[in-house]
Amino acid sequence: MDAKHTNRLIHETSPYLLQHAHNPVDWYPWGEEAFTKARSENKPILLSVGYSACHWCHVMERESFEDEKIAALMNDLFVNIKVDREERPDIDEIYMNAVQMLTGRGGWPMTVFLTPEGKPFYGGTYFPPEDRHGMPGFPR
Repeated sequence: MDAKHTNRLIHETSPYLLQHAHNPVDWYPWGEEAFTKARSENKPILLSVGYSACHWCHVMERESFEDEKIAALMNDLFVNIKVDREERPDIDEIYMNAVQMLTGRGGWPMTVFLTPEGKPFYGGTYFPPEDRHGMPGFPR
């Protein structure tokens, strides 16, 4: 992997979060810094929740989070937060319940779009890099 990018996850201890520390996505760990930035810039939050043994989490990283164009879009439109569900099952449970209520299903990776205050308004699981098999493409 090309290490020309380093984001805030480099300071985390979770192996899953560290795996994303060199994505071109400007990831934040869960915390007040990310929410303060979202509020001050009036940007929605893209919350991505996964775990190390999750196959589709790795696929989504490879297809989308390591893609320079998709990362640029994410960085421009959102404050991006990455959570390890094994480290923060409390956050995972709250937002999984929300995704299941919004869509009728859930799973990982979980992608949730939040207001700057942390309220979910859309969500889903794996999003491919382009429309595929009836699923909307991630950049859409």
